[in-house]
Amino acid sequence: GQINDFIRREMERGIKPQRIILAGFSQGGAIALYTGLRQNQPLAGIMALSTYMPLMASHESGSHHCPPVFMAHGLHDDIVNYRYGVQSRLWLQQQNCQVDWHDYPMAHSVCMEEIADIRQWLLKVLAV
Repeated sequence: GQINDFIRREMERGIKPQRIILAGFSQGGAIALYTGLRQNQPLAGIMALSTYMPLMASHESGSHHCPPVFMAHGLHDDIVNYRYGVQSRLWLQQQNCQVDWHDYPMAHSVCMEEIADIRQWLLKVLAV
């Protein structure tokens, strides 16, 4: 799809896959997780905010690389239930993914503490 085309174009421009992070909020996070786990080359990471891993049963376990994953979810999320985020985290960990999990006392949104945690994670996964 379009995200795979974008990744391919970036690599054609000379960007190494180890410098590419897929990120998304809510449904965008679901797309980032789904697409990021199906890459033939390991990406730098996947940032998935207030989201879940779709179609877990259809994923071929161990068939692709699992980049580092940053997941964050609001404890009071009324759009994407918190338990879906937790279930997704557990599933990712069962796939041997390294998940950096954070939750916050917020609804379906982003908070300043989350932004600070994202910054720390980005500095870690993109360290040169």
